[in-house]
Amino acid sequence: MEVSSWDGTLSSRDFQVAARALAENWKQYNPALPPWTWVPCLKKPSRLSQEQGYLSLEKICLVGSNKEHEEEALDEEELEPVDDATLVESSGSQVCYYDFHIIYSDSYRVPVLYFRGYYIDGQPLGWDEIEKDLPACSSKVLLESKWTFITQEEHPHLNRPWYKLHPCGTSEWMKLLFLGDESMAERGVAVEQYLVSWLSVVGQVVGLRIPFEMLNHNKS
Repeated sequence: MEVSSWDGTLSSRDFQVAARALAENWKQYNPALPPWTWVPCLKKPSRLSQEQGYLSLEKICLVGSNKEHEEEALDEEELEPVDDATLVESSGSQVCYYDFHIIYSDSYRVPVLYFRGYYIDGQPLGWDEIEKDLPACSSKVLLESKWTFITQEEHPHLNRPWYKLHPCGTSEWMKLLFLGDESMAERGVAVEQYLVSWLSVVGQVVGLRIPFEMLNHNKS
């Protein structure tokens, strides 16, 4: 499909294809980090049912943070390529963990990033504590961007409150992202590249970055 005629959305079947591609690329280029794993969840089994599920990256340990240093280095970091996957570090002295889930939204037909933070004893982090762990640039993005904002809602599969980056506007900026990349614009919509490109944008809000090798993997 040509990017110009594409609406920026993804079917549930294509989401699974993109999820496998992301998990495989992540494992290849980030072997030192925990893997993204596929969690199946078929709510209403039938002969015609398609297996559903979501991607999970769990128990990421984030320790220590220096946001003042991060703000000073922000301009320099924007000019330098990201060589390795990096995660934000916790601003508190206690060890904290973060779980990230990528879930398909049937209503918006795009992926949605859900996340939660908690202490080593399982006690959940409040928003004030989580906000301190976000990169310095996140506060600015959340204030200025019309499509990126965080809400707390019930996890669609776990029935517990999680935070999520709201998916409104995702299809629009995903189309712009593909149109802005010359190789992708020429080759058309590459399903395998969708989640990698999407995570390269939304991951920055929560301090989850991916190396350029992952972005370029399916373009060659």
